[in-house]
Amino acid sequence: MTAATACGGEGTAAATQPVADAPVAPAPTPTPTPGPTFPTGTPVAGTPFASAVIADFDAPWAMTFLPDRRMLVTEKAGQMLLVAADGSSRRTVATIDVDSSGQGGLMDVVLAPDFATSKRVYFSYSAAGQGGKGVVLARGTLSGNAGAEQLTAIETLYRASPLVDGDGHYSGRIAFSPDGQYLFFTNGDRQKFTPAQDKGGSLGKVLRLTPDGKAAANNPLAAQGFLPEVWSYGHRNLLGIAFDAQGNLWEQEMGPKGGDEVNLILPGRNYGWPNVSNGSNYDGSDIPDHAPGDGYEAPKVWWNPVISPGGLMIYSGDLFPQYKGDAFIGGLSSKSLVRVDLNGTNASKGDQWSLGERIREVEQGPDGAIYVLEDGGSSPGRLRRLTPAG
Repeated sequence: MTAATACGGEGTAAATQPVADAPVAPAPTPTPTPGPTFPTGTPVAGTPFASAVIADFDAPWAMTFLPDRRMLVTEKAGQMLLVAADGSSRRTVATIDVDSSGQGGLMDVVLAPDFATSKRVYFSYSAAGQGGKGVVLARGTLSGNAGAEQLTAIETLYRASPLVDGDGHYSGRIAFSPDGQYLFFTNGDRQKFTPAQDKGGSLGKVLRLTPDGKAAANNPLAAQGFLPEVWSYGHRNLLGIAFDAQGNLWEQEMGPKGGDEVNLILPGRNYGWPNVSNGSNYDGSDIPDHAPGDGYEAPKVWWNPVISPGGLMIYSGDLFPQYKGDAFIGGLSSKSLVRVDLNGTNASKGDQWSLGERIREVEQGPDGAIYVLEDGGSSPGRLRRLTPAG
């Protein structure tokens, strides 16, 4: 006979059954932050690009992207602007006291490799001083809440030497080494020719500096009597410098009447100006061409007639996979975008696409689009976004 269970809590209690855990509600999928909305591009005849105008500036010179896709843009007169990714808003974050006559003004702008934590921004500009003018390397800190940022704690890091008269060939391009340990800074010959070969100055040189603007240790030419910051020499007007994915340093510079160049920059090398060039002087007098065994480093690519290069970018995005690893150069007098095929330490001419305006700057956007800043002509300075046509 089965015993009955006593009431009132008497007798043996029934076994407690386990209670199943309540199901855990899945975490909501975070709503992605919407990206910027861009205008639809218009196909550019004879090119693989569709072009959309994002913004318009007053004689812009350079630009760089922040991690949040906003842009810093420099204008020749001395304004540094923080611009929304879609160009819909902007604010002046700094006004630099520059000498903007001739080719001078506020020039390059580059983020520090550790910008995410340091908020430091590097830039270059031309300035007058005792005895003449020269290019200056400086940096500041982008401070303040979103929408109210200012460039603060601005400090001068390096001044070209010697100061000379005239308003041309400042150069002033900046590139950090891939490891972030060194800053490469271009100093033009200031239209004075011979300083590019002089040991006692920075003109006509590529410099290798620390992020604080000091001469980096173990630069290759100090033992030969050059300034300790000099990395290479014999340059004219260096308006683009960039590292490729393999760590090679590429540079482009304007030649005289003909002879624009793309160079692979190697430590301690002499690139020949003004002793040799594949162009001629503006007065028509000849300059010896580069020749094997002449002791000078020859350009990997050169143009005659000129393209008037103004900006250099090495493409690494996915929007144009066919061009990954290639160099893109802005053409000023040629009003074009120029592609150079890079293959290891070799280079060859690629395409030259007419864009109808002087191109001062070329940059790759976070989305892989190609951005160009126009300079003069019928445009005071449009920012155009290039995407694949079709």
